Amino acid sequence: MDDAIRRHCMELERCNQRGGRMLSVFDLLAAGTLDVDLAAYFLMHISRGTSFMIGANPGGAGKTTVMCALLNFVPAGTVLAAATDDALRRYSREEAGDRTCLICHEIGAGPYFAYLWGESLRRYCALSANGCMLATNLHADDIDEAHMQVCVENDVPHAHFTAFRLLAFMRVEGGWHVSHRRVERVYASNGTEPHQLVYAHGRGGFSGDAGLDRAWFRECRDFVARNADRAVKTVEKTRRLVLDFLAACDG
Repeated sequence: MDDAIRRHCMELERCNQRGGRMLSVFDLLAAGTLDVDLAAYFLMHISRGTSFMIGANPGGAGKTTVMCALLNFVPAGTVLAAATDDALRRYSREEAGDRTCLICHEIGAGPYFAYLWGESLRRYCALSANGCMLATNLHADDIDEAHMQVCVENDVPHAHFTAFRLLAFMRVEGGWHVSHRRVERVYASNGTEPHQLVYAHGRGGFSGDAGLDRAWFRECRDFVARNADRAVKTVEKTRRLVLDFLAACDG
């Protein structure tokens, strides 16, 4: 494992609040949290630097797990960094280009590492205008709850909310000991227009303006399907597979 992948995975591990092995996208496929088409859709967008947000109201729903798994899709050369006060000050002063993805561990008021609320959250969301890619999660089950929390309670401008071009919301079914977690709905924006529902579990396929680059989506889907076997794929191995795939496509 080279140094860039090691640093990448160490930053993901800082989000790991519950211990144990962090799950990769391929683990989530095996668990039914995602399907092949949805994983390919995320890869298609996130590999091109799209900022995203994962929502679920219950604690333990898996939103941090999904966020971290999807962070393995960021473009090659992208450095992951926690959205600390020092990072917010640094990137408020300089352009990040396509080299940095700032991770807000959760939109929340608690005194926890890289949790953001109020002025700190507004500064974080504004960094999309400085070229930063952003990734975060929050306690919200749908887009209206997310908008209320971000734009109304925290006074984040709507333009900075739509800069999160992908919003995904999870659903948990079953009891405490036997539960099933899945991505239930996905909304997309072109960065300026309001988000539109593009995916709902069980409806089949994508709808509305899903921003599909069909040729790139097919390549991403082939990659995901080709690697979606039962062999264990850690986040480290998955990052290597993604980087090799992106390099082959660029070549």
